[in-house]
Amino acid sequence: MSQDNKNIVARWFKEFWGNPWNPQIVNELAAPDIVLHYPMHEPKRGRAAVTEFMVEFRDAFPDLDFRGVGDLIAEGDYVVGRWEGGGTHTGPAFSDFRMGSIPAASGRKMKFAGTTVLRLERGCIAEELGQEDALSAMLQLGLIRTPELVGRYAG
Repeated sequence: MSQDNKNIVARWFKEFWGNPWNPQIVNELAAPDIVLHYPMHEPKRGRAAVTEFMVEFRDAFPDLDFRGVGDLIAEGDYVVGRWEGGGTHTGPAFSDFRMGSIPAASGRKMKFAGTTVLRLERGCIAEELGQEDALSAMLQLGLIRTPELVGRYAG
């Protein structure tokens, strides 16, 4: 079971978070009431909300690309993976960050990493709970301005 779950998560990482993304992957691999939660964004519940989030995120960041790094670790219904990635904001305004919105085509780039725990039920992703380096991303996007840090991390 653990290897099957790792295979599902590897495919999810590639087709949901990778570039290009496959919108059909949500209906194929996500449970109907999937919960997607990352601290930078409000939690999303259900396939429609998760799909809408990703469409808007990719419209705003057309080159958005996250990829797994290292081995996936699985135990029972849980799979843990590390990842890195980011993108350039060249699209419409994006307002799904908890720290605020960015105007259209800001040109700002974000690059950061994180770790995600995914819970599977009957071969479907039921929950994705991630912890990312939100501070780096928010600094890079100009949503946090700390004078002593801006020069060091923004860019």
